[in-house]
Amino acid sequence: MRGAGAVRLAVLGLLLACAPANAAGDKALGEYLSSECTSCHQSSGRQVGGIPAIIGHPAEQFVALMNAYRQRQRDNQVMQAVAARLSSEEIAALAAYYESLKPGP
Repeated sequence: MRGAGAVRLAVLGLLLACAPANAAGDKALGEYLSSECTSCHQSSGRQVGGIPAIIGHPAEQFVALMNAYRQRQRDNQVMQAVAARLSSEEIAALAAYYESLKPGP
C-alpha cells in the first residue's frame, strides 16, 4: 500500500506541475477562435436584433453562459451546437479575449 500511495502522490505532483498557474484563458487563442463568433456577434460590440453583444463581457459570466449552452440549460440551438464543440480551455480563451476588448463607437 505504501508504494501505491507514493505513486499516487507523484502523479498528483506531476499533474499540478503541468497545470496552468491560473484558470485564466489564453487571449491569443481566444482571438484565433473568435472568427466563428463574429459571424453572428458584432465586432463593434453592439447588440443587433436578438444577438447580444459579447465584447467586454465579464469572463466569468461568459464561461457560465457557454457552459449553460453546452449543458442545454439555455435554449438556443446554434449556441448549443457551438458550445458543444468547444473545450473548456477554448471557452476560457474566448472569455479572456472578449473580456479584454472594449466596445467601439
